[in-house]
Amino acid sequence: MGDLPSRRTRTGNELTDQIYDGPLKHEILRDEIYCQIMKQLTDNKNRLSEERGWELMWLATGLFAPSQILLKELTAFLRTRRHPIAVDSLQRLQKTLRTGQRKYPPHLVEVEAIQHKTTQIFHKVYFPDDTDEAFEVDSSTRAKDFCQNISQRLNLRSAEGFSLFVKIADKVISVPEGDFFFDFVRHLTDWIRKARPTRDGSIPQFTYQVFFMKKLWTNTVPGKDRNADIIFHYHQELPKLLRGYHKCSKEEAARLAALIYRVRYGESKVELQSIPNMLREMIPADLLKAQNANDWKRAIVAAYNQDAGMSPEESKINFLKVIYKWPTFGSAFFEVKQTTDPNYPEQLLIAINKHGVSLIDPSSKDILVTHPFTRISNWSSGNTYFHMTIGNLVRGNKLLCETPLGYKMDDLLTSYISLMLSNMNKQRTIRVKQ
Repeated sequence: MGDLPSRRTRTGNELTDQIYDGPLKHEILRDEIYCQIMKQLTDNKNRLSEERGWELMWLATGLFAPSQILLKELTAFLRTRRHPIAVDSLQRLQKTLRTGQRKYPPHLVEVEAIQHKTTQIFHKVYFPDDTDEAFEVDSSTRAKDFCQNISQRLNLRSAEGFSLFVKIADKVISVPEGDFFFDFVRHLTDWIRKARPTRDGSIPQFTYQVFFMKKLWTNTVPGKDRNADIIFHYHQELPKLLRGYHKCSKEEAARLAALIYRVRYGESKVELQSIPNMLREMIPADLLKAQNANDWKRAIVAAYNQDAGMSPEESKINFLKVIYKWPTFGSAFFEVKQTTDPNYPEQLLIAINKHGVSLIDPSSKDILVTHPFTRISNWSSGNTYFHMTIGNLVRGNKLLCETPLGYKMDDLLTSYISLMLSNMNKQRTIRVKQ
C-alpha cells in the first residue's frame, strides 16, 4: 500500500504473489490478511494508500473467503463503506462463497484490471474460422461456464465436445472444464517460465491466446448444428484433409476441392482458371501427384458445375457430409515413430476419435487396427513419448511412440474415456429411475 517505502519499484504480480500465496496454501492466514486490510482501510488519511488497500481487498475477495467467525465482520465492513469498490468486493465475496476458492494468486490480467479501476475484464477468444470475439470473465469463471457463454453467444445447439485451448509458446493445451480460467492460465505461464529460464536470470514474459474449438466429436453429425458446422467443423476438418491424413479417392478429392472453391469464391468462375496454382490449398498432399494439374482442374470444374447455385455455407456442410462417411471423420491425427510392435511400420499415423485409437499406415492410409476405448487399460505421456497398454495390464499389448505431442494424446484419451464413462453412468441412472 506504499506505507513502507520500497527502494525499487515492484512490477505486476510480484507483490500480490507475496501477499496471497501464503493464505491460499494455509487457511489460518486468510483471516489475518482480511484483518490487516480492514485495519489499514480504517481512518487511513493517505489517499494513495487507501486506493491500493481497496485494490487488495477486491483481489482477495475473488480468491478466498474468511472463516465463518470473521465473515460477519467482513460483510458488515464492506456494507458500511462508501468506496465504490466496496460493493463489488462484497459481490465477489458472495460469489467466492458459492463457487469455491482459487488455487493460485491473481493473474496479471486481474491485477492490472483493478489497478486501472476496471472491475470488468474482457478476454479475446479466437475461433477456427479466423474470427474472434471478446467475452467477460471474472475471478470465479470456470472453463465450463466460459464454454457455455461462448456457445450461447454463437447460437450453438450445445457446448458438448467443445473446449477452451490456451496457446502459449509452442504448446496448445486444453483447459479442464472444472478449472477456474485464471488459475489454469496462471499455472500454465508459471510452468512454462520455470521450464524455460532466461540466460540473464530475468523473468521471461509469455503472451498467450485463447481458442475455442471442437475437441470431442462423439455426437457430431453434419447438418445437425449449422453454426457449429460453419464456424468450427469445416475449418477444423479442412487442414486434416489437405495434410493427407484420410484415405480419399481421386473422385472424392475432386468433389471436395470443388466445395472448397465454392466456399471461397461462391458463384464466381473467374478463379477457375487459376486452379492449377491453387491445388495445394484444395487437394490432399498425398494425392497431388496422382494426376497432372490440368486433369485435376477438369475434374474439379466438372464437380463445381454440378453444384450450381449452392451457397458457400451449404458447401461447408456438404464438404463435411462427404468426410463424415469415412471412419476417420473428427479425428485428431498424430505422426509418431514406434519400435515396440514389429507387425506395424516404424512410422505410424495415429487417429484418436469417437471409435477409439486407430493405427494407420501413413503410406496407404489403411487402418491397421482400431482399439476401442474399453480395451485401453493404461496410458501415459512425457515430453518425447506416448505409451499405451491394450488389454490386460500385465500381459496386454504395449505401444510406445516417439512424439512431442504425447501430452495432447494423453489429454484426448482421458477426455474421451471420461465422456464415455459419464454417458454410461447417465444411462444407468435413467434405467434405475425407469
